[in-house]
Amino acid sequence: MTTKILIAGFGGQGILFTGKALAYAGLKCGKEVSWLPSYGPEMRGGTANCSITISDSPIGSPIVDKPDVLIAMNLPSLEKYYDETEPKGYIIYDSSLIIKQGTRDDVITVGIPATKMASDNGLDGLANMIILGKTLKETGILTLEQIESSLSQMVPAKKAELLKNNIRAIELGYNYL
Repeated sequence: MTTKILIAGFGGQGILFTGKALAYAGLKCGKEVSWLPSYGPEMRGGTANCSITISDSPIGSPIVDKPDVLIAMNLPSLEKYYDETEPKGYIIYDSSLIIKQGTRDDVITVGIPATKMASDNGLDGLANMIILGKTLKETGILTLEQIESSLSQMVPAKKAELLKNNIRAIELGYNYL
């Protein structure tokens, strides 16, 4: 089984970190993985996207041009990749920032107010982790436990508070109805 994931948004939204968390968790589970970041020269505020492939077999190319799962953190990203998402795939978007919903009936479209949830729960800057939690729940790519375990190895012990907040954010998204 191979799952191609594309996470897209503005720089500063944690796009690359979210992709790295997925790739690292997949690697720890014995999967073949690729992680390919892409961002504009503007850094914060510029465009950013990240291609992740998690597979049971070797991966031929790290480029994800037709994602099975699109995570869109802003409207320009949704508009850019909406039609590229594979039929029967998932489009998961931040409904706090994206009003528009698409009209495709061949994909599963899920909105979650990730930015608002982050703000309401004192987790500013962690909308990416909230939407990651929802993605895990909807797609079953990896389990909550697998992501939490990998994060504990990615975040240094001296930043334990960041780990706690990231896990809390993922669980908020995972449990969002």
